[in-house]
Amino acid sequence: MNWAVIPNLVMDLIVPVLHRWMDVYLAGEIFLISIFVITLSGTLALNRALYGYWSAMPLIAFPLLYNGVFLIGVMNYLFGIGVAVWALALWIWLRDRPWPLRFLVSQLAVILLFFCHLFAVGLYGIGLLAFEVYRQWRDLRRFDLRRYAQFVATGIPFLIVIPLLLVSPTLTLANLNFWEADGKIEGVMLVFKTYYDLVAILLAGVVIAAAVWAMRHRVLHFHRFGWFLLVIGGVVYLAMPRVLFATYMADQRLPVGLAFMLAGCLHLELKRKAVRQAFAAILVVLLVIRVGEVQTVWRQLSQGTWRFKESVAHIDNGSRVLVAYADQTLGDNARDLGYVHAACLAMIEKSSLVTTAFTVKGKQILQVRSSYRHIVDDEDGTPPQISQLLVAADKEGEEIENYWDGWPKSYDYVYLLFTEKGADNPDSDRLQLVFEGKRFQLYKVIKPLPEQAQ
Repeated sequence: MNWAVIPNLVMDLIVPVLHRWMDVYLAGEIFLISIFVITLSGTLALNRALYGYWSAMPLIAFPLLYNGVFLIGVMNYLFGIGVAVWALALWIWLRDRPWPLRFLVSQLAVILLFFCHLFAVGLYGIGLLAFEVYRQWRDLRRFDLRRYAQFVATGIPFLIVIPLLLVSPTLTLANLNFWEADGKIEGVMLVFKTYYDLVAILLAGVVIAAAVWAMRHRVLHFHRFGWFLLVIGGVVYLAMPRVLFATYMADQRLPVGLAFMLAGCLHLELKRKAVRQAFAAILVVLLVIRVGEVQTVWRQLSQGTWRFKESVAHIDNGSRVLVAYADQTLGDNARDLGYVHAACLAMIEKSSLVTTAFTVKGKQILQVRSSYRHIVDDEDGTPPQISQLLVAADKEGEEIENYWDGWPKSYDYVYLLFTEKGADNPDSDRLQLVFEGKRFQLYKVIKPLPEQAQ
């Protein structure tokens, strides 16, 4: 571990503490559950701060906790979403109370959000900006210099981000950015989408149809602050680059955070029995759709997951493991995501070096020792395809350009992902099949003899 001021640390701060009393897998599961709890409770708290009383309406966001961004695995950012929603709720609740307490809470929130994820700080900033603009619009007819000063002062707690970034290695990635229009709609769909497009469309359709019916009968209300959040958040989303600080999906993860804030702006009048019954029925339908989808896919993937864990038992302690793809076009499908970093189980169980471990400088405190850094992916790229390995097997010296070049001398095992059942050994002279599971194969590298190496 190379500890540093990195805006991506919260999981590294919490899970090791839990690991003192339980195994690392259970500690990770508790962390994931905490993301759900803090996000949904924050949505309820935001609704309470806006309307002044508790409402069941924000529970409509429950099925959205398991979303497309969650599948990508950006857990620190997702934890930050919950913190950001809670921080916004506290700001609104403290807005008409003594300002020192409000600014102290906001300052602590910004610091915590920074160590969750830098983008979570931005999400909180969008929420605060939208709320303060809403307040300015509400009192537009009354000129008050003090009110304008308070508006500007809202940004003071964010100033601490500047010195934190200046001492952070993340700043070295500040020039690695690019914007693209493709994928903006996909980013919105990630709020509803997990495994199947049809299910995402069905979920969105049920929500929209129910909202139209409720608004038509004047039982559903949307806080005016929500419109400002929708407009400001939408503008920021369109302007955000796809890659920011060398981090992919910088823009596409924003709609999920905004969705929970917007859910907190909803209020449903539940005085009528028919409305209560309709709300309960819709919530149950949404949960059944989401849980049914997840359970169906998990049942299909569970065999492959357990087989992968079994394969790790065939790896020697302290080995060096290379991860490659049989088909490089795969790996982006939601049902393939579980395999992408599955080889990292060997790090936990066998203290092995795995090429796909997330060890990018400036993004993560986990670092590879300098003597091994040249044989791992330190740019969070895509693993090589098997055809690339075959070409690179005999490279040496000045011919070496990629971390996998000359791989028979550098690695002990090769995980080949996304294979067909019973696929042939791609290089029987250098690889010996050790284990085969659903959509993957584990090979042991046949080390060249000294005379062969010469």
